[in-house]
Amino acid sequence: MSGIFSLGRRSQAKPQTRSHTRRGESIDMRERRHGYFPKLFVWRGHSYRVKAVERCWTVSRRGGGNDIERHCFRVRCPEGTFEVYQNVRYNTWHMQRQVA
Repeated sequence: MSGIFSLGRRSQAKPQTRSHTRRGESIDMRERRHGYFPKLFVWRGHSYRVKAVERCWTVSRRGGGNDIERHCFRVRCPEGTFEVYQNVRYNTWHMQRQVA
């Protein structure tokens, strides 16, 4: 019986961590510059106005067609620098991480 319990503990820990890191935390993109670049977003109830987009890149899905999965942006706001991305398939926006 201890073997079954042991397997259950291992299967619970890692997938949750990977899933959270991979998806990021939802943000509300309120305005975009030129219909593409982040301009104003809300994260955890606070509005962030983007002063500059420092970097942008795309992430493609492996396999047939190399469909674009995400549009990623490193943005600078008065409160700090953040990496945000748009999930192209679902048209949702997420905070990947705050850059120190």
